[in-house]
Amino acid sequence: MEKIKMMFSGKFFKYFKWVLLILIAAYLLLVVVRVFHFFNLDKTEAQVAKIHATKLSMSDVMGDNLPPDPGIEADKTIEGIDANENGIRDDVELAVFKEYPNSAKTRAVLLQYALALQMEVVQPFINTTIATEVVREQSRGFQCVGNIFSNEEAQESFEKLESLIKSIKDKEFNTEERKNARNIFLEKVRSYSDLDSECDIDISKLTN
Repeated sequence: MEKIKMMFSGKFFKYFKWVLLILIAAYLLLVVVRVFHFFNLDKTEAQVAKIHATKLSMSDVMGDNLPPDPGIEADKTIEGIDANENGIRDDVELAVFKEYPNSAKTRAVLLQYALALQMEVVQPFINTTIATEVVREQSRGFQCVGNIFSNEEAQESFEKLESLIKSIKDKEFNTEERKNARNIFLEKVRSYSDLDSECDIDISKLTN
């Protein structure tokens, strides 16, 4: 009888020990997962704040610090060259100035939209939250472009808006690599609401 009691007692202790070890391991795993989750959450929130804090400046619109022509280097990587570090790809920025040398209003809205499109490829990491917030900035830029046509006929305004938007998209996504990267990026976007403000620059204060 004593042997039976000792045998069951030993088995129970061994079973209890393994259950305890499993519970401890599960708890530690949960702690690690939670720490990792909150670390990523903090990183995401910081990146989202940076996205919405990135704005076009008046000096960008006036061309106070135009970059040199990047030449063939422009298309060697998906993100391209941004020598003057204003968030706009240099070849796109220079093209806008070349096409609209006498219209600060047009440059303002197109450069803002180009800045928002470029945000897709310069984020240190991408998740659904970041992708969605970038697209909210792109939507804001799209609406800003429409502001320069407020005094024209609706149909004519729409056609001109579509033409301007297409011209910037064609410049931004001018290689297969960039088009593929955009498709992958857009897969992460979720439903969203538009931001309140539209233009970074008050275009009513620009004379042309």
